[in-house]
Amino acid sequence: MDLPYYHGALTKQECEILLLKEGVNGNFLIRDSESIPGVLCLCVSFNKCVYTYRIFRDKHGYFDIQTSEGVRKMIFPTLEELVSKFEKPDQGLVMHLSKAIKRRNLSQRQKRSTDNIYENSSDYVDVLP
Repeated sequence: MDLPYYHGALTKQECEILLLKEGVNGNFLIRDSESIPGVLCLCVSFNKCVYTYRIFRDKHGYFDIQTSEGVRKMIFPTLEELVSKFEKPDQGLVMHLSKAIKRRNLSQRQKRSTDNIYENSSDYVDVLP
């Protein structure tokens, strides 16, 4: 998957660090679920918390997202269309998506593997619940 906001096997803790570093509501990224194989997570920052929405892929290649209770189920042919929909306010997320936290292109990296690989982050801090 070649989307700049898709981070792959990013852990929940790493995700929280990246999203909360700037303290801006609406920062978002997509990562692989740690608990359900094949499922993606749309993670959004809001009021110093990270909210996670599961994205399921069906047998036809479409994407379904779990939003707030009572919101109509939505199916998207691509992740780009899913993200585009939720960039608009009042679509069922705690906060509309406003700024993608992009992963650094690993093929352009010339640093050691222990160096920071995220362009939006320069150091790590403990994030309290």
